[in-house]
Amino acid sequence: MKRRTFFKQTAFSVLSTSVLSSLSAYADVSPSADNYPLQFLAIGDWGRNGADHQLHVARQMGKWATEHPNQFIISTGDNFYPAGVISEHDPLFHYSFENIYTDFSLQWDWYPILGNHDYKSDPDAQVRYSTISRRWKMPARYYSKEFSLGKDGKVLILFIDTNPMLPEFYDNPEYGPHVKGQHPEQQLEWIDQTLAAAGKDVRWKMVVGHHPMYTAGPRTTNYDTLGIRKTLEAVLEKHQVNIYLSGHDHSLQHLKSSGVTHHFISGAGSEVTPVKEGLPYSRFQAADYGFMYFSVAKDKLQVQVINHEGKVIYDTVIVPIS
Repeated sequence: MKRRTFFKQTAFSVLSTSVLSSLSAYADVSPSADNYPLQFLAIGDWGRNGADHQLHVARQMGKWATEHPNQFIISTGDNFYPAGVISEHDPLFHYSFENIYTDFSLQWDWYPILGNHDYKSDPDAQVRYSTISRRWKMPARYYSKEFSLGKDGKVLILFIDTNPMLPEFYDNPEYGPHVKGQHPEQQLEWIDQTLAAAGKDVRWKMVVGHHPMYTAGPRTTNYDTLGIRKTLEAVLEKHQVNIYLSGHDHSLQHLKSSGVTHHFISGAGSEVTPVKEGLPYSRFQAADYGFMYFSVAKDKLQVQVINHEGKVIYDTVIVPIS
């Protein structure tokens, strides 16, 4: 399929499905390895050489991960401001990453994806950096990985690249050279096939992409939000994906439309932008610096939002409906 045709057509018809997961009225205050076999942090939109509260958030991440179980960290993109990196030897890897997230508890695997700012230079330099840094794990512009819940099954996470899915980027002088030659229809087919191939032991399906489908931030009706929703929502609903995690809007959010998927935005690793109140699909929104902590068990998934002062400002548990 040609890219033009891909953008003109909706990838899948809108599906009517029963809701697989719902928001619980309770939450575990102190998740432990006994209750949750898998825990990880999520942060996005952070790379500012430590400026604009990046250092504050990094310190709280280190403190939290020291005091709580944690197996890895997810980055939701825009890893290096203002314009990505020019090579795998760019000093920004040290100024904005290695020298910022220094706590021993943050020396585990990081699974990054690419944001739009990362596309302003050489996005593949971040892929190549995986051969230099022990903790930077980006094998390709998009990839997937299964994580174990022990005897209780697995969690499947797809780390995708939403930038080539936006037609406006191809004529943009900054993004265009680096989306040129990309085939978004092939990535969408890979997403569909990877989710479809998930084994019966996969208890949770999660997709991580930079651009949100829903947001209570400034981009509620922007072309990028609406474009990603049109392209991705149907395939996520088709495969009953539990979580779509994104960044891009510089805030902390939990959103839920009428479908199966819960949407979380963790894009407050440094600069913060405003949020809107009263949107029908928004369950939580905060214009605050911070990160998220996910704790996963076979029958429940807890999300805690921690700000740059170390305060838990939101805590929720999602329980699959059998």
